[in-house]
Parts: sequence; structure tokens; C-alpha cells
Amino acid sequence: MIDLFQKIDFTSHSGLDLSWKIEMDALSRDEWECIAHMISEQSVPFREAIGIPRGGTILGTLMNQHGTGKREDPICIVDDVLTTGGSMNEFKRKRQWRNPADYIGWVVFARAKCPDWVTALFQMPFSYPKPKYPKHHLVDHGIDILGDEHT
Repeated sequence: MIDLFQKIDFTSHSGLDLSWKIEMDALSRDEWECIAHMISEQSVPFREAIGIPRGGTILGTLMNQHGTGKREDPICIVDDVLTTGGSMNEFKRKRQWRNPADYIGWVVFARAKCPDWVTALFQMPFSYPKPKYPKHHLVDHGIDILGDEHT
């Protein structure tokens, strides 16, 4: 059995070094179906769903069953875990170029703030990165690394 939450050092798809992972391969088909149902109850109507490979593939297939097929409804892009939002934005950009339409996005877990057009089923608390050392420790010859002069 695979753990959903793992304390492990790894590099994310976006290139970040992280110390814990959400391993979505731990979910069963029934759990994925429940997640798709939960999202469909919260979402505005959408024409069709498309999963970002590889993490969003299962969810996209299941969410597509809830699509209206109506051309006036947006297309829903889904993924499993959002870390920076880069994959969602890039996928949307490429799709819009080929298929101009309105888009909405859903992710199961968001490790950071989602782009405005994306909603997370489960949003992790986020904050902007803090410097490793307090500002007054970064002083070198009267100018700290942030560029503030000290008098």
C-alpha cells in the first residue's frame, strides 16, 4: 500500500526541491470517482473536462462524464496537485491557441495559491517565502542583499 502523504525529499515537476509529497497514485478508482463527484457538485457547468498528463488523466476522464457538451459552457482543465500553477497556465495557453474558448480549472490539492481561473478542492495554507535569515543578517558594506541602504 502506498501512502498518500509522504515525507520525502524530491524535486517537483516545476523544479522545486520539496520535503514532502502528495502521492496521488495511492488513491483507488473509487476514491477518484468520489473526488470527481465532489468537484462536479462545486463547479459551474462545463462543456468537457481535460486532464493534464499524467497527474490529471484519470480525473479528466471521470470529470468528462459530468460535462454538458454545450458549446457555451467553458472547458474544464484538471490536475491532481498544483505546486506553482505553471503546468495549469501552460496547458491552458496551448489549448486556447488551438481551441479559443473560456476555461476553468480544478485541482485536487493546491500547495500554493491557485491562478485566478483555477479552484482547488483542498487548498493547503500558503504564505510567501520568508528569507532564510532575518534582514539585518544580510548586510554587506552598508547595503543589504535586498538593496536597502543603511544609514
